Amino acid sequence: MTDTYKLYAIKYGTHDPRPASQNFMNPPDPHDAPYPIDYFVWACVSENHTVVVDTGFNEHSGGRRGRTMFRCPVDSLRLIGIDPDEVTDVVVTHMHYDHGGNFDKFPKATFHIQDKEMSYITGRYMRYPALRNSFDADDVCELVRDLYKDRVEFHDGDSDLFPGLTLHRVGGHTQGMQFVRAWTQRGWVVLASDAMHLFANWQHKNPFPTVLHIGDMLEGHKKVVRLAETPEHVIPGHDPQVLDMYPAPSKDLEGIVIQVDLPPLKPVPQA
Repeated sequence: MTDTYKLYAIKYGTHDPRPASQNFMNPPDPHDAPYPIDYFVWACVSENHTVVVDTGFNEHSGGRRGRTMFRCPVDSLRLIGIDPDEVTDVVVTHMHYDHGGNFDKFPKATFHIQDKEMSYITGRYMRYPALRNSFDADDVCELVRDLYKDRVEFHDGDSDLFPGLTLHRVGGHTQGMQFVRAWTQRGWVVLASDAMHLFANWQHKNPFPTVLHIGDMLEGHKKVVRLAETPEHVIPGHDPQVLDMYPAPSKDLEGIVIQVDLPPLKPVPQA
């Protein structure tokens, strides 16, 4: 029997000011207008399972890159009643510093990652600064230590994690980039993470410039939309507009947490 999930997106940081040229391979504005991005972690909660999706950056890792951290992404889970000490399953969509840090704050968790991502982050491509700059070596080492503690589960392509919760590899952004699809009260919702950074990347077929394989990233956009119930069931990984689209679980969490298993308050913005 398929579980029905509540889905939460928690904003923990931002990069503002930030020019549009950093978000698009072909900048859409010749004047390079401001285009900030936000940083999120996500949680999928059913009667039987609580799954955290990505673990965010820490203060040091974000700070040296000029990012603003409003709150610890892991401690932020407590805002929606999730105790990180008791979480047993964490999906790592990919290992960039803003998605694959803080593993030590999940003492009981198994980390779910694609085979190709582990090969990528420990392989020959990491000799090149242009490809390794978005990774943090300490995070990679922590994941390897967790592997030696039998706390890493590998996935090869698309797979069912639990009833109503599936993982889908797309590559593109990184070699093992994956996203999560969850069954909710409004149908299949896709937590795209960096398989689709912004609505505008998909709408204009203009990918985010941090990329290993451009073609795979563009094909990944199509896969994200295809596996969602409708385009309004896609949650991009860094788009600030999602905070205005969906309701908060409570008034005191407005601007911090949204519940994306609920119908949007407004349609997908047209870029």
